[in-house]
Amino acid sequence: MYVSRLLKVVLLIAALAIPALAQTQTQPPGQAPAQAPAPASGPAPAHPSKCGPDHAILYKRAAGLLDTAEKKLNARYTAEAKALAKEANSLFTILQKECGPEQRQRLLTPKEEQQEAINQKLSADERNAADRLMKSAEDKEKKSAQIEAGQPEQSAKLQREAKEEYEQAHKRYIKAQIYALRNQQMIFRFLAP
Repeated sequence: MYVSRLLKVVLLIAALAIPALAQTQTQPPGQAPAQAPAPASGPAPAHPSKCGPDHAILYKRAAGLLDTAEKKLNARYTAEAKALAKEANSLFTILQKECGPEQRQRLLTPKEEQQEAINQKLSADERNAADRLMKSAEDKEKKSAQIEAGQPEQSAKLQREAKEEYEQAHKRYIKAQIYALRNQQMIFRFLAP
């Protein structure tokens, strides 16, 4: 058994060494092996796009996740909506990396440019509102902690309000992400069958 393993290893080494040995024997003695030509100066050649039919499947999946995330958020299933939006974002990130050259060559129509601007504004508005809610909730938490010993009922009320504002802020952050992802959906619409 040991001999058969040794024989296999020797044969494998020989199989790997023969092509390398054949290359060195074709050169005249005393000459260094030929090197690959130096790359020409100037811009590197454009890489062919990696975007293919499987990316259309990714696009369709991402768009479906985004639609479902929006429905879940509207139905107050915040955690599910967040997970779905996160997954859609991951898929759009893959598309951006792999289909970026094709996407950059595609010009948006005036209607798409207008929708992109609207989505960007809506996303920014939702983020700003969420930031304000977060600040308010933090302030209420601090005030609640300060008055907790002397006014426990008022402190509990502030804690409830802070919790509500945190939840609203969280929903608004998810909504902002959905608006931003809608732009990605529109940009990669060329992948749709």
